[in-house]
Amino acid sequence: MLVSAEEMLKKARAGHYGVGQFNINNLEWTKAILLTAQENQSPAILGVSEGAGKYMTGFKTVSAMVSAMMDELNITVPIALHLDHGTYEGCYKCIEAGFTSIMFDGSSLPFEENLAKTKELVEECKKRGISIEAEVGGIGGEEDGVVSTGEVADPEECKQIADLGVDMLACGIGNIHGKYPANWAGLSFDTLEAIASKVGEELPLVLHGGTGIPAEQVQKAISMGVSKVNVNTECQLSFAEATRKYIEAGKDLEGKGYDPRKLLKPGFEAIKETVKEKMEMFGSINKA
Repeated sequence: MLVSAEEMLKKARAGHYGVGQFNINNLEWTKAILLTAQENQSPAILGVSEGAGKYMTGFKTVSAMVSAMMDELNITVPIALHLDHGTYEGCYKCIEAGFTSIMFDGSSLPFEENLAKTKELVEECKKRGISIEAEVGGIGGEEDGVVSTGEVADPEECKQIADLGVDMLACGIGNIHGKYPANWAGLSFDTLEAIASKVGEELPLVLHGGTGIPAEQVQKAISMGVSKVNVNTECQLSFAEATRKYIEAGKDLEGKGYDPRKLLKPGFEAIKETVKEKMEMFGSINKA
């Protein structure tokens, strides 16, 4: 069922496991994630960046597709449809389009502006039963056009944002979007500990850039208050690798192997496998 992310993340925070946000880019991505969630009885969050929303012809199209697909596939586990790294304007578009959760990324704005706009959006979301994520500090790298050098979050600023009543908080702790460089220093657990102590034990924290972080670091972060882990790049890489192997093996030239339903199937199955692996890592299987 399509729900806000609030309850599933509160349960995850209390149960010391994580819920995966898996970004969607088209029908195959959406179907793969929904089926994997249902098969493993795991809650899940479908993330949609503004770029991906535009690619899929708009947020209304995405919302309609997800709702219809959940009905047709008889998806009964909790699923949230979430705007990822949303602008102020994008947040309102998704609210009107029927999204059940949004992220306002005001991390590149002066802090007082981030605070003011987050407060306004929290009030709007509370009226409508929509969950909201805010961000403090920058997540390094690039995510569908959103670029940051990666600033470690200030725990005091995190507390001010948390006190507005957000449902989840993304904070920069050395994490990076995309592939991690060989010289990456790892997550700053001292920063995470300081943030968690400031915002309290009940607020779910969010770890962006989940692709490439060693499992032991992800699980340690979850034990310290992270309840939502974002994954995008890894699904893209597994989809690309499976599709490449299919074409390089000449499968598209055998019979009707060029049929998109056959051509895209290896990538579809690869996404399912990747999502299941992450759900196992996060501990969300059988937590629906």
